[in-house]
Amino acid sequence: MKRVLLTLVLTACLSGAQAERFALGKAALELYDDAGRVLARHAVRAKHMDQRHDGGALAVLQDADSGQIQLWRAEGGQLKRDAAWAPPALGVEQLCLYRDPQGLLQLFLLGNEGLSEQWLIDGQRALPVQHLATPLAPSACRVRDAESTLYVAEPGVGLWALSANAERAGRRLLMADAESGEKALHARLDTWLAEHPAAAAPMRPPVVLPTGQTQPMREAGDAADDPAIWVHPTSGAQSLILGTDKKRGLAVYGLNGRERQFLPVGRINNVDLRQGLAYGGRKLDLAVATQRDEAGLVLFGVSAGGKVSELARLKTGLDDIYGVCVGRNAEGGLDVFPNDKDGRVLRLRLKLSGKTWQSEQVAEFRLDSQPEGCVVDEANGALFVGEEKRGVWRLDLSTAGSAPQLVITAGPGLTPDVEGLALHPGRGWLVVSSQGSDSFAVYDIKRPFAQRGTFAIGINTALGIDAVSETDGLDLTGANLGGPYAEGVLVVQDGHKRLPHGPQNFKLVPWAAVEKAVLTRR
Repeated sequence: MKRVLLTLVLTACLSGAQAERFALGKAALELYDDAGRVLARHAVRAKHMDQRHDGGALAVLQDADSGQIQLWRAEGGQLKRDAAWAPPALGVEQLCLYRDPQGLLQLFLLGNEGLSEQWLIDGQRALPVQHLATPLAPSACRVRDAESTLYVAEPGVGLWALSANAERAGRRLLMADAESGEKALHARLDTWLAEHPAAAAPMRPPVVLPTGQTQPMREAGDAADDPAIWVHPTSGAQSLILGTDKKRGLAVYGLNGRERQFLPVGRINNVDLRQGLAYGGRKLDLAVATQRDEAGLVLFGVSAGGKVSELARLKTGLDDIYGVCVGRNAEGGLDVFPNDKDGRVLRLRLKLSGKTWQSEQVAEFRLDSQPEGCVVDEANGALFVGEEKRGVWRLDLSTAGSAPQLVITAGPGLTPDVEGLALHPGRGWLVVSSQGSDSFAVYDIKRPFAQRGTFAIGINTALGIDAVSETDGLDLTGANLGGPYAEGVLVVQDGHKRLPHGPQNFKLVPWAAVEKAVLTRR
């Protein structure tokens, strides 16, 4: 194909005045000033290029001879090559830069067979975010940062809009255009963008960074669901995370994310635990998980050294068991609160007779639609239950026959599905997973249950840990677990594992970072 001078100027990507711009000539990358004078030139045969002018002029291109992906910067009227990377395995057809809501630079490498890659650019490093499916023969692409949307022209098909956010997939056809050629469709993409102003960027919550993550699940798909934290009695750094693999069983991780144990107990969904429970003159640490194939509960014991073992299987009488939480009762034993997809929530009292564990139903109530996440506020004698589509209910556990009250309604800062719930008793805060907005909302646990703030969990580029999205379950502790978790830790399920793409896992966030984000925002 005959090469022509190519200048990429996309108004939607610029911020402030454009003093310098890049262009590709027949055999050179050129830098121009705003009067059109050539400031610098570097000899290179390049196939594709995109450029940015946010905080300085930079460009990315692919060397046609070596296949290298190169990042260039304008500095003092000169061209400076910042980095170069080996080409991906796919045949690159288009390049598009993207500045994400966290301010990080990302790059789309669109392939010629519908297979593409998304990279995170961090200095000299290009970290693979994910592989993604894209139009078969892209002739042009643009990204609108405020919308986190990647626009792609596909000759013979039309104009596409795809999510640029790796944590939130989505695509739609904007305009069918089977008759126009490649150049005409390329021009129509710019025309369409000019005629459809960018949507205003939504208000984004403050971002906290994860400092740890667990090993991924054993298989892809929706597998990880809910964590529970066991605090070591004498050495916080030796504490454990119990995480459900709802396809296979219960995984036990150290704070370094490495798996210590795996108990193949079947399809368990949610898990919760309490420590120092009084049974038979002994103090026991017990965890309970919902077993969906049996519509029952699996009871686990945790030894003083952190060894987890199965103790019993308990029936519930529910039909489609889902979530569970536990709390210490007045006798020092354990009450278990499993729920069903039909809205039922039970209160079961766990009893030990000799070596036999049994459960006795104490109470039952029903919500109008599906619950899952719940947490017991022992200090105030209350149960909080998330109804996925509506909000959070509170039940007074100290008064027999009391009815639940809807105390937090889905709305600003809390987008359905309402999923995981956890308490920080020392702060008096309730943390709720706002799955529909990939964020978390924090509320007072006492009336009027005011919203303290919201936050999201972003990308930790230094540690190569991806952001968190579509969180199901979560847990937290304010105990001193050492290192970054000296003030406690928040553990959350991550719905999409990136950096690189893989099976789901759990992320660890220092509680101090959450407090800072919430208190600074107020």
